[in-house]
Amino acid sequence: MSSRAIHIEPANSLETDAFINALRRFLNVRGPIRQIRSDRGTNFVGANNVMMKGLKEVNQSKVMEFLLRQQCDWIGFKFNVPAASHMGGVWERQIRTVRSVLEPLLRETGTQLDDESFRTLLTEVQNIVNSRPLTTDNLSDHNSPEPLTPNHLLTLKSKILLPPPGIFQRPDLYSRQRWRRVQHLSNEFWYRWRREYFQTLQPRQKWTKPERNLHIGDVVIIKDDNQPRNYWQLGRVDLVYPSDDGLVRKVKLLVGNPNLDQKGRRKQAPSYLDRPIQKLVLLVPASEA
Repeated sequence: MSSRAIHIEPANSLETDAFINALRRFLNVRGPIRQIRSDRGTNFVGANNVMMKGLKEVNQSKVMEFLLRQQCDWIGFKFNVPAASHMGGVWERQIRTVRSVLEPLLRETGTQLDDESFRTLLTEVQNIVNSRPLTTDNLSDHNSPEPLTPNHLLTLKSKILLPPPGIFQRPDLYSRQRWRRVQHLSNEFWYRWRREYFQTLQPRQKWTKPERNLHIGDVVIIKDDNQPRNYWQLGRVDLVYPSDDGLVRKVKLLVGNPNLDQKGRRKQAPSYLDRPIQKLVLLVPASEA
């Protein structure tokens, strides 16, 4: 909740036992947690009941007092009101963006994956979603680090995790090298999910009426199909070029250099790019940047 990161953990069924095992795997990787917030899925409610029943077999008050003091292992469940999934908007939104892309992708190619490849694909998907930018502070300062992402908070590293070398195409789905299948599907997820994520930032399918012009100081995401996976290129509008009708159709952007030194600082000063507005997505207006 604090980092806006996601963790994808596969479960073999929707039973309570499967959820408890998945929860233990999550805790073993991420560490102790204080609270779980969820909808009223039967497996979630069942897990809560099982844990509460286990605590009744010991001195519950002393156990709770000790665990809460240590801030570990005692997990409180906070459920949404029944039939009110909108109350989990923070995480439900991320679930939808992943599921809407992953479901048709697996329907088309899921038979080409074994269990190991499937779990690897889910971690690639998790890494892609957690690479999205969260802040735009000090974007034009060449001494500042890259924009903060959930991965920065999870891994405490500033370097972007790029895909392995190679060109991965559809014939790789039938390759004997299963890792190439996973990388091809990861690229497919990246292309599709990025398009849907852009639409959530700027929900506009067709311009039927004039929209707000880009202003100097606006922070935008630059659309580029040639960008490597997990890399988001941000820019700040430095100059606008109004047409004769007063509408801005192209701008000059100030962009940071993606190459960082060992301390996470950019090696070179920012550069400038001219781009049409069709290749840009407004992220933060100038008044909020």
